[in-house]
Amino acid sequence: MAAIKIMITDDHSMIREGLKNLLELDGDIKVIAEAENGQECLDKLSTVKPDVLLLDINMPVMNGLEVLAALKERRIRVKVLVLTVHNEVEYLMKAVDIGVDGYVLKDSESAELKKAIFAVASGENYIQPSLIPALNSKMIEKNDDEARIDELTRREIEVLKLLSVGMYNKEIAERLDISERTVKNHVSNIFKKLEVTDRTQAAVFAIRNNLVKI
Repeated sequence: MAAIKIMITDDHSMIREGLKNLLELDGDIKVIAEAENGQECLDKLSTVKPDVLLLDINMPVMNGLEVLAALKERRIRVKVLVLTVHNEVEYLMKAVDIGVDGYVLKDSESAELKKAIFAVASGENYIQPSLIPALNSKMIEKNDDEARIDELTRREIEVLKLLSVGMYNKEIAERLDISERTVKNHVSNIFKKLEVTDRTQAAVFAIRNNLVKI
Protein backbone atom coordinates (compact mmCIF):
# COMPACT_ATOMS: atom_id res chain seq x y z
CA MET A 1 0.00 0.00 0.00
CA ALA A 2 1.31 3.46 -0.95
CA ALA A 3 2.17 5.81 1.90
CA ILE A 4 -0.43 8.49 2.74
CA LYS A 5 0.87 11.88 1.59
CA ILE A 6 0.59 14.58 4.24
CA MET A 7 1.01 18.36 4.27
CA ILE A 8 1.54 20.02 7.67
CA THR A 9 0.43 23.64 8.18
CA ASP A 10 1.45 25.06 11.55
CA ASP A 11 3.25 28.28 12.48
CA HIS A 12 5.62 26.53 14.90
CA SER A 13 8.61 24.90 13.17
CA MET A 14 9.30 22.59 16.13
CA ILE A 15 5.76 21.21 15.97
CA ARG A 16 6.07 20.64 12.22
CA GLU A 17 9.41 18.89 12.68
CA GLY A 18 8.11 16.79 15.59
CA LEU A 19 5.02 15.74 13.66
CA LYS A 20 7.07 14.86 10.59
CA ASN A 21 9.41 12.62 12.60
CA LEU A 22 6.50 11.02 14.46
CA LEU A 23 4.33 10.35 11.40
CA GLU A 24 7.10 9.01 9.15
CA LEU A 25 8.34 6.53 11.76
CA ASP A 26 6.48 3.48 10.40
CA GLY A 27 6.80 4.29 6.71
CA ASP A 28 3.03 4.33 6.03
CA ILE A 29 2.82 8.14 6.08
CA LYS A 30 4.98 10.57 4.07
CA VAL A 31 5.14 14.33 4.73
CA ILE A 32 5.47 15.92 1.28
CA ALA A 33 5.07 19.62 2.19
CA GLU A 34 4.96 22.10 5.07
CA ALA A 35 3.58 25.64 5.50
CA GLU A 36 3.88 28.10 8.38
CA ASN A 37 0.70 30.11 7.72
CA GLY A 38 -2.61 29.83 5.91
CA GLN A 39 -1.64 31.83 2.86
CA GLU A 40 1.51 29.79 2.29
CA CYS A 41 -0.62 26.66 2.65
CA LEU A 42 -3.00 27.77 -0.11
CA ASP A 43 -0.10 28.80 -2.35
CA LYS A 44 1.62 25.42 -1.97
CA LEU A 45 -1.59 23.49 -2.64
CA SER A 46 -1.48 24.79 -6.21
CA THR A 47 1.62 22.65 -6.81
CA VAL A 48 1.55 19.81 -4.26
CA LYS A 49 -1.26 17.27 -3.92
CA PRO A 50 -1.37 15.74 -0.43
CA ASP A 51 -3.95 13.13 0.53
CA VAL A 52 -4.50 14.81 3.90
CA LEU A 53 -3.81 18.38 5.06
CA LEU A 54 -2.96 18.68 8.79
CA LEU A 55 -4.15 22.16 9.67
CA ASP A 56 -3.63 24.29 12.79
CA ILE A 57 -6.26 26.93 13.68
CA ASN A 58 -4.25 29.75 15.28
CA MET A 59 -1.82 31.05 12.65
CA PRO A 60 -0.68 34.44 11.37
CA VAL A 61 -1.67 35.90 7.97
CA MET A 62 -4.60 33.50 7.59
CA ASN A 63 -5.97 31.18 10.27
CA GLY A 64 -7.04 27.58 9.84
CA LEU A 65 -10.78 28.26 9.66
CA GLU A 66 -10.17 30.86 6.93
CA VAL A 67 -8.05 28.32 5.03
CA LEU A 68 -10.79 25.73 5.37
CA ALA A 69 -13.38 28.17 4.00
CA ALA A 70 -11.06 29.14 1.11
CA LEU A 71 -10.50 25.47 0.22
CA LYS A 72 -14.25 24.89 -0.02
CA GLU A 73 -14.82 28.10 -1.95
CA ARG A 74 -12.07 27.28 -4.47
CA ARG A 75 -13.10 23.61 -4.59
CA ILE A 76 -9.61 22.38 -3.82
CA ARG A 77 -9.95 18.65 -3.32
CA VAL A 78 -7.99 17.70 -0.22
CA LYS A 79 -9.00 15.97 3.00
CA VAL A 80 -8.53 18.32 5.97
CA LEU A 81 -7.70 17.19 9.49
CA VAL A 82 -7.61 20.04 12.00
CA LEU A 83 -4.95 19.50 14.66
CA THR A 84 -5.31 22.15 17.35
CA VAL A 85 -4.99 23.08 21.01
CA HIS A 86 -8.57 24.41 20.94
CA ASN A 87 -10.96 22.16 22.81
CA GLU A 88 -13.70 24.85 22.86
CA VAL A 89 -16.66 23.37 21.03
CA GLU A 90 -17.28 26.67 19.15
CA TYR A 91 -14.14 26.12 17.05
CA LEU A 92 -15.17 22.55 16.33
CA MET A 93 -18.69 23.71 15.40
CA LYS A 94 -17.31 26.28 12.96
CA ALA A 95 -15.00 23.71 11.40
CA VAL A 96 -17.85 21.20 11.07
CA ASP A 97 -20.13 23.87 9.56
CA ILE A 98 -17.51 24.74 6.93
CA GLY A 99 -16.90 21.06 6.18
CA VAL A 100 -13.84 19.67 7.94
CA ASP A 101 -13.03 15.96 7.56
CA GLY A 102 -11.43 15.47 10.96
CA TYR A 103 -10.67 17.29 14.23
CA VAL A 104 -8.06 16.17 16.77
CA LEU A 105 -6.44 17.94 19.74
CA LYS A 106 -2.67 18.37 19.92
CA ASP A 107 -2.51 16.67 23.30
CA SER A 108 -3.80 13.41 21.76
CA GLU A 109 -1.77 10.22 21.72
CA SER A 110 0.15 9.63 18.49
CA ALA A 111 -1.92 6.47 17.92
CA GLU A 112 -5.10 8.56 17.87
CA LEU A 113 -3.61 11.05 15.41
CA LYS A 114 -2.57 8.24 13.06
CA LYS A 115 -5.99 6.63 13.40
CA ALA A 116 -7.57 9.97 12.43
CA ILE A 117 -5.25 10.35 9.42
CA PHE A 118 -6.05 6.84 8.13
CA ALA A 119 -9.79 7.40 8.64
CA VAL A 120 -9.82 10.76 6.86
CA ALA A 121 -7.61 9.48 4.01
CA SER A 122 -10.08 6.64 3.41
CA GLY A 123 -13.01 9.04 3.12
CA GLU A 124 -14.39 8.84 6.66
CA ASN A 125 -14.94 11.67 9.11
CA TYR A 126 -13.06 11.58 12.41
CA ILE A 127 -13.85 13.70 15.45
CA GLN A 128 -11.82 12.98 18.57
CA PRO A 129 -14.22 10.86 20.71
CA SER A 130 -13.77 13.03 23.84
CA LEU A 131 -15.17 16.02 21.91
CA ILE A 132 -18.31 14.32 20.58
CA PRO A 133 -20.61 14.76 23.66
CA ALA A 134 -19.99 18.53 23.68
CA LEU A 135 -20.49 18.69 19.90
CA ASN A 136 -23.80 16.80 20.09
CA SER A 137 -25.01 19.08 22.88
CA LYS A 138 -24.06 22.16 20.86
CA MET A 139 -25.78 20.81 17.74
CA ILE A 140 -29.02 20.30 19.69
CA GLU A 141 -28.72 23.84 21.07
CA LYS A 142 -28.12 25.19 17.55
CA ASN A 143 -31.18 23.38 16.18
CA ASP A 144 -33.28 24.78 19.04
CA ASP A 145 -32.02 28.30 18.29
CA GLU A 146 -32.80 27.94 14.58
CA ALA A 147 -36.34 26.83 15.39
CA ARG A 148 -36.82 29.88 17.64
CA ILE A 149 -35.47 32.25 14.98
CA ASP A 150 -37.92 30.76 12.46
CA GLU A 151 -40.77 31.73 14.79
CA LEU A 152 -39.81 35.43 14.68
CA THR A 153 -41.45 37.74 12.15
CA ARG A 154 -39.32 39.97 9.92
CA ARG A 155 -40.22 42.99 12.08
CA GLU A 156 -39.39 41.15 15.31
CA ILE A 157 -35.94 40.30 13.92
CA GLU A 158 -35.42 44.00 13.11
CA VAL A 159 -36.40 44.94 16.68
CA LEU A 160 -34.20 42.19 18.15
CA LYS A 161 -31.16 43.45 16.19
CA LEU A 162 -31.70 47.03 17.39
CA LEU A 163 -32.26 46.16 21.05
CA SER A 164 -29.16 43.94 20.88
CA VAL A 165 -26.97 46.94 20.06
CA GLY A 166 -28.33 48.80 23.09
CA MET A 167 -31.18 50.86 21.65
CA TYR A 168 -34.13 51.74 23.89
CA ASN A 169 -37.76 51.24 22.86
CA LYS A 170 -38.17 54.93 22.03
CA GLU A 171 -35.07 54.89 19.78
CA ILE A 172 -36.25 51.71 18.07
CA ALA A 173 -39.67 53.27 17.48
CA GLU A 174 -38.09 56.32 15.86
CA ARG A 175 -35.74 54.21 13.74
CA LEU A 176 -38.52 51.93 12.45
CA ASP A 177 -41.16 54.69 12.31
CA ILE A 178 -43.59 52.81 14.54
CA SER A 179 -45.12 53.61 17.94
CA GLU A 180 -43.31 52.92 21.18
CA ARG A 181 -46.26 50.75 22.25
CA THR A 182 -45.81 48.59 19.12
CA VAL A 183 -42.11 48.20 19.93
CA LYS A 184 -43.02 47.13 23.46
CA ASN A 185 -45.38 44.46 22.05
CA HIS A 186 -42.67 43.23 19.67
CA VAL A 187 -40.14 43.00 22.51
CA SER A 188 -42.65 41.02 24.62
CA ASN A 189 -43.25 38.61 21.73
CA ILE A 190 -39.49 38.25 21.15
CA PHE A 191 -38.87 37.34 24.81
CA LYS A 192 -41.67 34.75 24.66
CA LYS A 193 -40.49 33.14 21.40
CA LEU A 194 -36.81 33.07 22.37
CA GLU A 195 -37.63 31.90 25.92
CA VAL A 196 -35.60 34.70 27.50
CA THR A 197 -36.52 37.06 30.33
CA ASP A 198 -34.64 40.28 29.60
CA ARG A 199 -32.90 42.37 26.93
CA THR A 200 -29.43 41.09 27.86
CA GLN A 201 -30.43 37.46 27.30
CA ALA A 202 -32.08 38.43 24.00
CA ALA A 203 -28.90 40.24 22.92
CA VAL A 204 -26.74 37.22 23.84
CA PHE A 205 -29.04 35.02 21.73
CA ALA A 206 -28.76 37.41 18.77
CA ILE A 207 -24.96 37.59 19.02
CA ARG A 208 -24.61 33.80 19.44
CA ASN A 209 -26.62 33.26 16.26
CA ASN A 210 -24.80 35.96 14.24
CA LEU A 211 -27.89 38.15 13.92
CA VAL A 212 -25.71 41.05 15.03
CA LYS A 213 -21.94 41.55 14.97
CA ILE A 214 -19.99 42.84 17.97
